[in-house]
Amino acid sequence: MDIEKEVHGISGFTNLELLAKQIVEGFISGMHKSPFHGFSAEFAEHKVYNSGESTKHIDWKLYAKTDKLYTKRYEEETNLRCHIIIDNSGSMHYPNIKKPDLKHLNKISFSALAAACLMQLLKKQRDAVGLSVYNTTYEYYAPEKGSERHHQMLLHQLNESIKRTSDRKQTDTYTFLHQIAEKIHRRSLIFLFTDMFQPDTDPTKLFEALQHLKYNKHDVVLFHTFDSTTEVNFSFDNQPTRFVDVETGDFINLYADTIKENYQNAVSSYFYELKLKCLQYGITYVDADISKNFEKILTTYLIERQKFA
Repeated sequence: MDIEKEVHGISGFTNLELLAKQIVEGFISGMHKSPFHGFSAEFAEHKVYNSGESTKHIDWKLYAKTDKLYTKRYEEETNLRCHIIIDNSGSMHYPNIKKPDLKHLNKISFSALAAACLMQLLKKQRDAVGLSVYNTTYEYYAPEKGSERHHQMLLHQLNESIKRTSDRKQTDTYTFLHQIAEKIHRRSLIFLFTDMFQPDTDPTKLFEALQHLKYNKHDVVLFHTFDSTTEVNFSFDNQPTRFVDVETGDFINLYADTIKENYQNAVSSYFYELKLKCLQYGITYVDADISKNFEKILTTYLIERQKFA
C-alpha cells in the first residue's frame, strides 16, 4: 500500500535517449572487468567468428588489437525479437516525484529508463523491439521493428508513460497480458516491468496470463519493480500517517511501527511465493529495486540473449 499525494505537472526525462546511452556505455565499459567480458565485442556490432564460417567478413583490424576473430554484423541482420511490456498502473507512479533523474526515480520512471537502456542494447545488436503499455486500458502497442524512426517513437512513448497521475482505478493486469500475448506471433524475448501490487488480483489468473505470454516458445522475464525502502522495509517515521492505496483510494491511519514487523513478514512471504510461481511456470524472475542501478537489468538481458540463441 503506497502513500499518495496529489501531484500535477509531472514531467518526463529531459533526454531519455542520452541518459540511456550513458548508462549502457558505462555498463559495457565495466564488462571488461566482469565475467561477461566475452560479450563486449558484440556491442561494437560484431560477433565471434565460428570455425567453418566464411572469412570474408572478419574484422582484421579488431583481430590485430584483440588477437581474437570477430566478424562484422550488418544492419539487415536481425537475430532477436524483443517485446517490452510496461505496467503503467497507479501504483507504478510511487513514490511521487516531480521530475525524474538518476537520483530521483519512482517505479514507472525506473521502468521507462530501464526499457530505454534495453532498447539501446537491442539497437546496437540490430535487433527488433516492440512495446506495450497498459493501465486501466491497453494504452499502447507497437510491433517489433528495428528502424531508427521506430526507436524514437518508442522512446517518446516511454517518456509519455511517466507523465500521468494516479486515477484511483484498479488495473486488470491479466486481461491485458492475454491481449498482448495474442499480438506476439513470432518467437520473442519478452520483458515485463510490473510491481505486482494490483489489489484483488487473482494469482492463478495472473500466472495463467504469464504462461500465455510463453506460448510460441517465447522467453519471459519478469522484472519485479519495487521501492525497497518503503514497500519492503516499511521505513517510515513513527508518527500518525495516512497510507492510501493509489489504485482504490482506500486508506488507513496508523503508526508505522505498530505494523512494521507483520508488514515485512507478509511482503517477504508474498515475494517468495512470486519467485516460486515464476520457477514453476518457467519464467525468469528478477527483483528490480529502484534504489539500485541498472546493472542487474542489463546483465539479465545478456544472459537471456545467450539462452535465447
